[in-house]
Amino acid sequence: MKKLSLFLVLLAALLLAACNSDSETAEPAETSGSSDTITYESESGPVEVPADPQRVLVLSTYAGNVMALDVPLVGVDAWSKANPRFEEELQGVEEVTEDNLEKIIELEPDLIIGLSTIKNIDKLKEIAPTVTYTYGQVDYLTQHLEIGKLVNKEQEAQTWIDDFKTRAQQAGDDIRAEIGEDATVSVIENFDKQLYVFGDNWGRGTEILYQEMKLKMPAKVEEMALKDGFYALSQEVLPEYMGDYVIFSKDSEQDNSFQETDVYKNTPAVKNGQVFEANAKEFYFNDPISLDYQLEFFKEHFLKQ
Repeated sequence: MKKLSLFLVLLAALLLAACNSDSETAEPAETSGSSDTITYESESGPVEVPADPQRVLVLSTYAGNVMALDVPLVGVDAWSKANPRFEEELQGVEEVTEDNLEKIIELEPDLIIGLSTIKNIDKLKEIAPTVTYTYGQVDYLTQHLEIGKLVNKEQEAQTWIDDFKTRAQQAGDDIRAEIGEDATVSVIENFDKQLYVFGDNWGRGTEILYQEMKLKMPAKVEEMALKDGFYALSQEVLPEYMGDYVIFSKDSEQDNSFQETDVYKNTPAVKNGQVFEANAKEFYFNDPISLDYQLEFFKEHFLKQ
């Protein structure tokens, strides 16, 4: 039950972002009959949305994508509101949930965005054009492109994607040259007294490390976490999942006492000073703002830049 609860929390927060390049993507937006709207081809069919949205409400996951495209927000989910990386831009932006319809009506959104798992979708559609996405239906960069199409900024989204891939792949070349082509990297996190290790598509910088930088994950991580995106493990077997280098997505409010155990302290990554701690609240997502920060974090810690 605990694993299911965490899965739902992670899914609502993320990020995060699975890689499924064979999935169908939404078609580019086409200009509708009105000069003030466009028709966006969403997963559930065409939706008429503002051509220049000014009061966007994001109920899950995609706040960073919208902010990166300089589109005004009026409301976001609690996970986004708690992200220190978003704090400055979200000043004055309300925290909302799909359950609080009265609050949403008060905010007068002209576009609502969320995961396909949010509640009250039919009621939300009565308030404003509502577009939802199925988590993992497209890869993390295609997802940003889809948000770009939705808010009529496809070219801006594509420009960022092209630039990011170039920067991330170059950093990957530099890091592999520094640590060796065969060095392994793990991403771990402690949540609700349970340790987790992540695959290549669950936020926390995993998309950068494994997809763009082509760094290697330990064989045990590949075996157990690659398919589902994450895997729960006990402290006793943690050494089997610790790579030569470890990114620890750490929430200081969680119980991190496992770091005081001999099992943890005796792993090569800890002994060699090759565990890099990141603030979990800043590392959950895989939007452009988060990805740019994660990329700089990796360059700083792997390359000492």
